[in-house]
Amino acid sequence: MSTPETSGLLAERLLHLTRRLHRAQKRHMEPLGITPAQSRLLRTVAHGDQPPRMADLARRLEVVPRAVTTLVDALETHGSVRRVPDPSNRRVVRVELTDTGRATLRALREARRSAAEDILAPLSERQREALGELLDALSGAPDHRC
Repeated sequence: MSTPETSGLLAERLLHLTRRLHRAQKRHMEPLGITPAQSRLLRTVAHGDQPPRMADLARRLEVVPRAVTTLVDALETHGSVRRVPDPSNRRVVRVELTDTGRATLRALREARRSAAEDILAPLSERQREALGELLDALSGAPDHRC
């Protein structure tokens, strides 16, 4: 049976591991000129069937609309996204990926894989599969591999 001390230690270890992974991802993304928040916005834009509205991005990212504006401004300067008018309502602004944005997403996926490999290097394939199953159980997610 788990004790509060054991649960507390596990929580601390998970937080430490999360911070290590964030630092590793940031280190691998830095040469691309993209921040983790910008990366998240790019992935969110890419996952829709049509360019999302700015308000939709704020809701999906769970941030205030002003934060989305700042992220989109930076990614527009980077050449990764562009603002486009909504075809049915010209007052609504949508955000779409550019070719540069799609190439950046591919590079970001590789950077994330490299960062994960830095962290997971000590584990065997069997241990990685077991860790994946444990993480799925904790997150309540169905079996899925990225």
